[in-house]
Amino acid sequence: MNKSTHFSGTPIIKQILKYIPQVDINRTAERYSSDRYYKKFKTYDHLVTMLFATMSGVSSLRELSTVFLAFEGRMNHLNLKYFPKRSTLSDANKKRTSEVFGAIYAKLYKRYAPFLSDSSLLKPPVKNLQIVDSSTISLFSDILKGVGRNPLTGKKKGGIKMHTMINALEDVPCLIRFTDAATHDHTFLKDLALKKYSFVVFDKAYNDYLQYLQWTLDDIYFVTRQKDNAVYKTIKEFDLADKTSNAVLKDELIAVKKDDKTIEIRRVAYWDAEKNKVYEFITNNLAISPDKVAAIYKHRWQIETMFKRLKQNFPLKYFLGDNQNAIEIQIWSALIIQLIMLVIQRKVKRKWAYSNMIGVMRFHLLTYINLFKFLENPNKQWWELTSRPPEIQLDLFGDTPCY
Repeated sequence: MNKSTHFSGTPIIKQILKYIPQVDINRTAERYSSDRYYKKFKTYDHLVTMLFATMSGVSSLRELSTVFLAFEGRMNHLNLKYFPKRSTLSDANKKRTSEVFGAIYAKLYKRYAPFLSDSSLLKPPVKNLQIVDSSTISLFSDILKGVGRNPLTGKKKGGIKMHTMINALEDVPCLIRFTDAATHDHTFLKDLALKKYSFVVFDKAYNDYLQYLQWTLDDIYFVTRQKDNAVYKTIKEFDLADKTSNAVLKDELIAVKKDDKTIEIRRVAYWDAEKNKVYEFITNNLAISPDKVAAIYKHRWQIETMFKRLKQNFPLKYFLGDNQNAIEIQIWSALIIQLIMLVIQRKVKRKWAYSNMIGVMRFHLLTYINLFKFLENPNKQWWELTSRPPEIQLDLFGDTPCY
């Protein structure tokens, strides 16, 4: 008899869902009245179905229904009394507001952010560093307005833009807003709730001098790149300290005029030998070294890594609905499962590449195996089966041993 301790009484998907307390879902659903017109397919059922679809990587409602039908006997582990029909899920994706899924994500973020921060191995150049960027998800149907002019070869695709802010220590979004792809990035800056003396870094697409002025008055610091067509006047050039790297070409205070207001900003010119290019950074912090200004902006690529992790492991190419609400629900589901998987990755003692961990778990969602014991030593079961001889049992109808 195999005495392996790897096997569990519940499948992996059930062990994952334990990190999403059902009471939080029910309270959020009650606050948004998202179950008012649904007798059977409640918000919890909807969320679990979308999380399963996200993790399994299905590309259509028909494929999802087929998978559920094949595993109907195990649906009780998900606290689902029945698997939803395609029409039921399609209607729910269209009519149940995506805001309730966003609120569930916000609850989970608040619950796990302290753990992610404490367990982080990342070392930002400054404390309280927030990173801002956006990612456009292309849509083949004309649901949201695309960015740019129509191409000569035909009509351009639509797109949804996900404006995001992450805490550098947590590595998951703490603020998200959706707009059509044509909306300018800088409109997102007014939604940021930044603490006093915190830092925020973003690229030059967010250029907004009046917002920079307000942050200066509020003791909030920013770092970004200067636009190529910027018009400014040099007020003062700072002396470079002896310990400043040779990559720093200039450190100066400049003045920019906007709507009859003069805004003073620090400008740092930095030579990147690797890319053979000069970068011009601007900030309202006069105390940190010019090298640290460059280091803060370089850290901005962390959010690009987060977007890459999201899109590679939970592909947002095939949507289970043809309307904006359904698309937002699917994106929120991907963000929720990304958060939970990052928590699990940090809890596991063995070091796993995020994509490898997701790939292994995707094929075992409905397998009865202990999640953490498996992730911490996935080869142990194979070793147990191959390193010892098979156990001998007596034949029921004689004394001949059987193997």
